[in-house]
Amino acid sequence: MTALKSRRSAFISLLAASTLAIAACGSVEDDAANGTDGTTTAPAADGTADTATTAAAAEGEITVACTADETLCAAWADAFEAESGISTNYVRMSSGEAVARFQAAGDNPEFDVWHAGPVDGFIAATQEGLLEQYESPNAADLDSDVVDPEGYWAGVYLGALGFCSNESRLEELGVDVPTSWDDLTVPELQGELMMAHPSTSGTAFTTLWTQVERLGGEDEALNYMRDFNTNILQYTRSGSAPAQSAGRGEVAVAMVFSHDCVSHQEEGFDDLVVSFPEEGTGYEIGGVALMKGSQNPDAAKAYIDWALTPAAQDLGPENNAFQILTHPDAVEDPRMVSFDDITLVDYDFAAAGEARSALTARFDAEVAEEPAEEESN
Repeated sequence: MTALKSRRSAFISLLAASTLAIAACGSVEDDAANGTDGTTTAPAADGTADTATTAAAAEGEITVACTADETLCAAWADAFEAESGISTNYVRMSSGEAVARFQAAGDNPEFDVWHAGPVDGFIAATQEGLLEQYESPNAADLDSDVVDPEGYWAGVYLGALGFCSNESRLEELGVDVPTSWDDLTVPELQGELMMAHPSTSGTAFTTLWTQVERLGGEDEALNYMRDFNTNILQYTRSGSAPAQSAGRGEVAVAMVFSHDCVSHQEEGFDDLVVSFPEEGTGYEIGGVALMKGSQNPDAAKAYIDWALTPAAQDLGPENNAFQILTHPDAVEDPRMVSFDDITLVDYDFAAAGEARSALTARFDAEVAEEPAEEESN
């Protein structure tokens, strides 16, 4: 086993307690009540679902709500269409915007699949009746700790929240690279922080819920975020956008998933450096799920089957996305961030999903309002 595969296994093992909590977060209606016949595609001879076979009965097209980077969203859509023959469209948006858009559509959903983004958003969407159960046969290839036991979502990647700092800008300010949450609240960093807003971004909500976990409650988390807010230059709507601003030296530190910082390093932002808080940081399971009321469920299920294969997941590092991938046979890229020396909080995905709506409303009211559409990066 390579060192990276060992790190992947060690990180996945940390998710067991959270998965048990997800299973206990509430009862699930039966397949008939949810409008699905509960059937799945038979696996191919190698144990994976054959995308072409799955899609054979599907006609028309599908539209994917994609909460990954635009380039990766396009690569996923193009590759699935080329393999399956199903016309595949996508709309790129942040996780918070995705849930709001699903809610607004009501009984007339515009999407067939949701791909990428932290699964606490998927859990919130499940509780609002926006997702459909589908247990892909390919999910059996994944560690059980990255698959929803009720079949509403499966994990396609993992990522840890980190500090993405412009080292040159920090040197100008006389500030060291941050290694603690308290380092972000010093007066020298006033106007030098950037993150997305928790109401629109899964990355930012992970930041907020991380404070709940490490400090022991929502009141304590919001108190910290008020101190953090003192140093904020701007909230964006997109979770990855602050890393680009840090790369340009517009701010000293951005709060992003660490793989987004690595992506910008690869794009030539050489002053960027990744660091992690010693007290512990949050993390994500990026998911894929079937939308309730899909107009083309057979094709949508074929897409999900495909998204769980090594070939689909390998498109990440091929397109400058360096999350740790969940399929054991997916590519292992040395640019993926090592989790060996990172302290993680005990991140309760079920509790995060349940609390998301009310907690983001409190953040809007008590810390900072959601940015307007025109401020999106």
